[in-house]
Amino acid sequence: MIAGRGTPLIDGVEKVTGRAKYTADLRGDFLVGEILRSPHAHAAIVRMDTSRARALPGVRAVLTGADCAIAYGILPIAHNEYPLARERVRYWGEPVAAVAAEDEASARAALELIEVEYRPLPAYFEPKDALEGAALLHADKPRNIEREVAQSFGDVEAGFAAADLVREASFHYAEVTHAQMEPDAALAEYDAERGQLTLQSVTQVPYYVHLTLAQCLQMSPSAIRVIKPFVGGGFGHRTECLNFEIIAALLARSARGAVRIELSREQTFVMHHGRPQTDIRLRIGLKKTGEITAVDADCVQRGGAYAGYGIVTILYAGALLHALYRLPAAKYHGMRVYTNTPPCGPMRGHGSVDMRHAFESLLDTMAHELKVDAFALRRANLISAPYRAANDLQVNSCGLAQCLERVETASQWKQRKGRLGPGRGLGMACSHYVSGAAKPVHWTGEPHATVNLRLDFDGSITLLTGAADIGQGSSTLLAMVAAEVLGIGLERIRVIAADSALTPKDNGSYSSRVSYMGGNAALAAAQELRSLLDPKLPFDEAVRALLGAGGPVTVRGTYTVPPELQGGKFRGAGVGPSPAFSYAAQVVEVAVDDETGEVRVEKVWVAQDCGFAINPLAVEGQIQGAVWMGMGQALGEATRYDPPHGLPARANFLDYRFPTIADSPPIETCIVEARDPNGPFGAKEASEGALAGFLPALTNAVADAVGIRPHELPVTPDALFEALRKRRRAEKLKAA
Repeated sequence: MIAGRGTPLIDGVEKVTGRAKYTADLRGDFLVGEILRSPHAHAAIVRMDTSRARALPGVRAVLTGADCAIAYGILPIAHNEYPLARERVRYWGEPVAAVAAEDEASARAALELIEVEYRPLPAYFEPKDALEGAALLHADKPRNIEREVAQSFGDVEAGFAAADLVREASFHYAEVTHAQMEPDAALAEYDAERGQLTLQSVTQVPYYVHLTLAQCLQMSPSAIRVIKPFVGGGFGHRTECLNFEIIAALLARSARGAVRIELSREQTFVMHHGRPQTDIRLRIGLKKTGEITAVDADCVQRGGAYAGYGIVTILYAGALLHALYRLPAAKYHGMRVYTNTPPCGPMRGHGSVDMRHAFESLLDTMAHELKVDAFALRRANLISAPYRAANDLQVNSCGLAQCLERVETASQWKQRKGRLGPGRGLGMACSHYVSGAAKPVHWTGEPHATVNLRLDFDGSITLLTGAADIGQGSSTLLAMVAAEVLGIGLERIRVIAADSALTPKDNGSYSSRVSYMGGNAALAAAQELRSLLDPKLPFDEAVRALLGAGGPVTVRGTYTVPPELQGGKFRGAGVGPSPAFSYAAQVVEVAVDDETGEVRVEKVWVAQDCGFAINPLAVEGQIQGAVWMGMGQALGEATRYDPPHGLPARANFLDYRFPTIADSPPIETCIVEARDPNGPFGAKEASEGALAGFLPALTNAVADAVGIRPHELPVTPDALFEALRKRRRAEKLKAA
C-alpha cells in the first residue's frame, strides 16, 4: 500500500542537503543581463539614446521596447504588456531597457550610460482616483476599468424580503505579495547556428512560458525548449510568463549566446503579481434559524498597471461566493481597476480569500445578533453532494460537515467559547477552493494533463510529466499513484518533470490542479501499463516477458475535465467551475493585549476535506502552510507605494511583515476524506482550501476577545490599539 501512507518527498534529500540546484545556482559561460527600470510611476518616454551603452567594451547586446513589438499576457483577450516599455511607463520599476555584458560591472555601467528622457504624467495609486476623470492608462479601457462583472442568480430582492435579519458591512484589504524564498532568475541560451532557444527559469507554468516566448520572439515553438529546475516556492507569483523571462530570451538571441538574469529581492517584490488591494461591500439576509436567503456583494480590486490574471481574479471573487453554502439567490458586482502600481495576479486562494473573510465576518456578526451559535449557523446552510450551485458549479463531494464536527470537538468550542477570560477569544470560519480550473487558460482541445510512463530493461519506470513541482510535492504524488496501481515500490520510479524537450505538455501548477488532473493522468497511464503485464508473474518476470516481445514500452495517460463539470453558459461562467472542491473549517484562539493592540495567535485547529490523502504527510504540511500564509495576511503583510513616484516602501524581508517561526502557533490538523467520485483514488486539492478560513476565524476571535471586529486587514497593533482607544474615549464620554 503506497497511496494513503505518509511519504517523504522524493526530492527532499536534495533540498535539505543543499544538493538541489535552483535556477540561480546553475553556472556556466553566461553573459550578465541587467534591466534598466523606470523612476516614474507614469510617464511618456520622450527619447531614449543607447549609443554610449552599445559602445562600451564588454557589452554584447542592448535592447529597448523597439526590439519587441508583441504584447503578452496570460489570457488571449488581455495582452497589453510588453517585456520592455514602449512609449509609456505605467509603474515605478517597469523595465525600459536591458543589456547583456561580459561581466556585472560592465552591464551596470552600460545601464548608467543609457539616456532616457521622460515626460511625467498624472499617476493614480488608488482605484477611486483612477476611475473618475483620470487619464486613461490604456486607451481601450474607459474609466480605467479592466473588467466589470455583473451577475445575478435567483430572486435576490425576494430573498432579502423573506429574511428575518439583513445586515450590510464594508471591508478593506491591503495588497499582499507572495514573499517566496527564491528570488526570480532566468537563464537563456541561444544557438545561433540552429536557431534554437533554451530557457531555464523559476516558473510554475513551463508550457505558458513556452507559448509566450514563441509569440514574443516570433519563433517556432519547435525551436524553443523550456526547463524548470528546482523552484523555491511559487504561491501564484510564477503562474504566468514574467517580463524578465522574455527579456533574458531576447538578450540571448540578440547577443547570439547565453544570458543570465538574476533579480534582487527588491526587484522580485516589484515584479509582484500578488493579491490585489480590495474593497468589498457585502449584504446578507438570514432567517432566524440562520439560513441564508440572499447575498449582494460589491468588489473593487486595484489591479495595477497591466491585465495579467485580472479578469480571472475579479470573476473568482464572485464565483466562489457559491459552492460552500446553499445560496438560493446571489448578486455580484465586481470591478478591476488599472492603477500606476505593479501588476497584480493570482496568489494562493486566488480570488477567494478577501471575499471569504468578508462573508464569514458578517455571518459571525449576524449569528451573534440572532443569538445563534456560529457552528449551528454554518450547519443550517450546508450543501449535500451532489449539488449544483445557482451559478452552475457542480459539487460531487463535500466533507464540510465532518470538518465542522472535528474542529468543534478538538477546540472544545462548546465548553470554552466565551469563558476564556479578558482579552482571550475563540473564532471560527469555513472556506473552500477548486481542484483545478475546469477550463484551461488557452483552449487548445488537448488533454488538460498528460503523463507518460516508460518501462525499460532494468525494470525501472520513468514517469514523464510537464507538471511543475514547486515544493508542493506533486512529483512525489504522481510517483505514488503509479506505484500504487502497479504494486511496486517508489524506488523503481524516477520522475522527470517540466522539460519541454522530454515531457508531455501540462498546463502547469496553478489553482491546485496537479493532484487531481495530473493524478488522474498518472492513474490512467499506470492502468494502461498494468494491462500489458502478465498478472500471473512476479513483476520482474512480467517485465522481461513484455520487453522480450519488442523492447522498452511507453504508455500514455490523460485527463480532461468532463463537459458536465465545466460550468454554465452565462458570461464569465468559465471561471469558478472545477472537477472538485475542497472544504475546510477552523477555530482560532487569540490573546489580545488591551494596552498595545497586539494580537497573539495561541492555537489553531483546522480540518480539511481533501477527498483522499494520497500522501498524508504532504497534506498536513500543505494545510499548515495555508494557515501560516493566512496568518501573514491577517496580521502584518501589506505592500505600500509612496507617492509621487510610487516607490515601493517595503520591498524586502525586513520591512514586509510576514510571520516567522517565532510567530507560528501550534496548528492541530485533521484530514477529512470525503472521496470525490472522479478524483484519483477519490483525492482532490489540499493546499489552498484552508487559507481563506484563517483570516475571518482570527478576526472573529478578536471580536470574541475584545468586542471589536476588524473590517480592515491586516490587523496591526497600531490599528487595533486605535480602535480600542476610540472605544474607551466613547465610553468615558457616555459615562460623563
